Amino acid sequence: MGIFFQGKTEYKAQSLQAIAWKKFRKNRQGMFLLCFLGVVALLAMLGYLITPDSTPYANEQILEIRLQKPFSKVTFLQLQKQQHIKKRNLFDKMLNGQPSLYHLVPVSKYWLSKDSIYVELLNEVPPYNRASYGRATAQIVEKNYYLGTDRYGRDVLSQLIIGARVSLSVGFVSVFIALIIGVFLGAVGGYFRGKTDEVIMWFINVVWSVPTLLLVIAISFALGAGFWQIFIAIGLTMWVDIARVVRGQVISLREKEFVEASKSLGFKSLTIIFKHILPNITGTVIVVAAANFASAILTEASLSFLGIGVQPPMPSWGNMIKENYGYIILDYAYLAIIPGIAIMLLVLCFMLLGNILRDVLDVKGENS
Repeated sequence: MGIFFQGKTEYKAQSLQAIAWKKFRKNRQGMFLLCFLGVVALLAMLGYLITPDSTPYANEQILEIRLQKPFSKVTFLQLQKQQHIKKRNLFDKMLNGQPSLYHLVPVSKYWLSKDSIYVELLNEVPPYNRASYGRATAQIVEKNYYLGTDRYGRDVLSQLIIGARVSLSVGFVSVFIALIIGVFLGAVGGYFRGKTDEVIMWFINVVWSVPTLLLVIAISFALGAGFWQIFIAIGLTMWVDIARVVRGQVISLREKEFVEASKSLGFKSLTIIFKHILPNITGTVIVVAAANFASAILTEASLSFLGIGVQPPMPSWGNMIKENYGYIILDYAYLAIIPGIAIMLLVLCFMLLGNILRDVLDVKGENS
């Protein structure tokens, strides 16, 4: 009877997942949000392969073209660099970028002869603005800046795409760390109860009582500001929500018949927790994880804005707002508004997706 009941329970859990997936596929808003996240993730993954500026950190600074408006087109004189620069393979370029093989000189006017290129340099005064180069060592190229350039002459679109990589990476890694800690502590405390639960709840309440941002800042100071440090700092502060939810769900399931059947069959406690109880609360954990993903993105942007998150020259949306918020009252407000809109859309997407998942995964009544 125990074996039959256990198999029936597992079959029912699989049926609930199948029903939830069918409901999600019929939800147009959910599929649109999932496609939007897929596009953002694809752009972030391809990274330097598709950015107009493929140099490391999208940090090619050309001060002569600083603060160009969106959809600007600039003409450059392209000169081969003297030092040897090794070309990276496709995978290495996708992850780390490719140092520029050329030196770009912006020009306002140019004309060609048989063997020479004559140019008038941008932002130079006569007669120092004119120069000539051999056509064998130089050529004229044009670049489009679809979102303009910042105060350092960097391409804003490239910075935005690489910044998406940082935000999504922080979300995934931080939520993964939070899930490991939160699910384990919440499940152990909820299942064993007694002194074990009291100790875990005391620890949860202590962490819960400290404001999240202040705790992240304290951990960041302890670990040092940097890319990987911010992942760990955020992950070590987000597990509390998950632990509380998992604990409550485990407490409600530990007295169910299939748990009693598993005990009577001699299964170990950890086997019952991780193979029989946790699969039944996967939907709840997914919903909480989606909300925490949005919270991680906001926290990373806040820390970068304060200067203790991802450090320059690595681009992040929080850094972009920090560097350009002074232009909000000027004619270049879009430099701070564009990354702000990107943060808003990504966070809103995860919050709406979490709400949809909550409704979709509530299918027990349909299968009872």
